[in-house]
Amino acid sequence: MRLALVEAGRAAEGGDVPVGAVVLSPDGTTVLATGHNEREATGDPTAHAEVLAVRRAAAALGEWRLTGCTLVVTLEPCTMCAGALVQSRVDRVVYGARDEKAGAAGSLWDVVRDRRLNHRPEVVEGVLADDCARLLTDFFRTR
Repeated sequence: MRLALVEAGRAAEGGDVPVGAVVLSPDGTTVLATGHNEREATGDPTAHAEVLAVRRAAAALGEWRLTGCTLVVTLEPCTMCAGALVQSRVDRVVYGARDEKAGAAGSLWDVVRDRRLNHRPEVVEGVLADDCARLLTDFFRTR
């Protein structure tokens, strides 16, 4: 999560909402890819940290299936990102701060664990939650 927080800081430096993500290999020790929000930098509404990290991890593996991989992200994924995580077959989603307004991994919705879907990653929430939330709060206080 600390590496994801560093990524989130990069997003904030670029004027974007400070969310950072890291994809770990199945062994849990190798970083396959990182990402941070780049919507403002690229003008791409899909340039969320999770989507970028998943795309880069798939490119690193040479395969779209991220079976066995873990995504670590500073903020609970939204519905778009939750859908991407299900589609990429990530095995585990670890997040810091809950997103009561748009979260789709247990807060507002629970897309990633919807029993109607063919893949349901394990979800671990609240890792360094205070640090993750503080970064977001500080960012929005200056807006």
